[in-house]
Amino acid sequence: MSGHSHDHSGAHDHAAGADRPRILAAFGVTVLILVAELVGAILSGSLALLADAGHMFTDASGLLIALIAATLALRPPTPERTWGYKRAEVLAAALQAGLLLVVGAFILYEAIRRLIEPEGIASESMLWFGIIGLVGNAISLLVLAGGRKSSLNLRAAFLEVLNDALGSAAVIIAAVIISLTGWTRADSLVSLLIGALIIPRTLRLLKETTDVLLAATPKGLDLRAVRQHILAMDHVIDIHDLHATLIGTGTPVITGHVTLEDECMKDGHAVEILGELQECVAEHFGIPVEHSTFQLEPASHRDRERLTH
Repeated sequence: MSGHSHDHSGAHDHAAGADRPRILAAFGVTVLILVAELVGAILSGSLALLADAGHMFTDASGLLIALIAATLALRPPTPERTWGYKRAEVLAAALQAGLLLVVGAFILYEAIRRLIEPEGIASESMLWFGIIGLVGNAISLLVLAGGRKSSLNLRAAFLEVLNDALGSAAVIIAAVIISLTGWTRADSLVSLLIGALIIPRTLRLLKETTDVLLAATPKGLDLRAVRQHILAMDHVIDIHDLHATLIGTGTPVITGHVTLEDECMKDGHAVEILGELQECVAEHFGIPVEHSTFQLEPASHRDRERLTH
């Protein structure tokens, strides 16, 4: 006997739909900044502007991927894809992280090279294009800020744009230093800073998405505590094959085999216990009733299974 609801749509799908206007607006602003900073990098010879433009290119690609993922997440489940495309956003976030790592590594390499062999910089052009980048990033941050906690996609996009905003601010500072002192290595130092901003946050995002793809237990959920709660229930003898994972943002699922006293399977009490199990994980661990599946087994069935977990 098991309990599970097949309605996997609802609040998360609505959130995915709400993501799209924010992502589309941020994508448009990011493309405009990208073009502006490429022009600025060519005119000024600034590596920092080129680094920020490279980051913008990655952001634009990532936002386009996120937009596609948010659209796919709205597609209904099918017999072949019972969860629909809920993990599309996780794949998109992982791809964004991979692109960012490549860009960050290039920036660090080129910055070190220019520290050794400085190049001429047109500081005035660098300053103005840095200001354009900062203003554009500020607009994108305002667009994304309201929804950054609703999905991995928006979180990834918000972090990328925030890094860009910090990078643009650093470009402005470097331009001022070069203008006042003529010390062009400031451009390379800022480029190193941009690379340092990109890589650590990217590694954290990559770890989170990898955990989801590897079906790791959702962050913050203690399966030992779940087991203890269930074992403390009346008529429950044991629980095994207990698993929990995250299908996508806001979609945790849990499954397990629960061994009951033989009498519960005969007198119809098992149905009541099933409801109590689902209410337990919903109340104490935040897993919706429709996403908890428990197979109920009599004690006499235990010898037929190879017990694990």
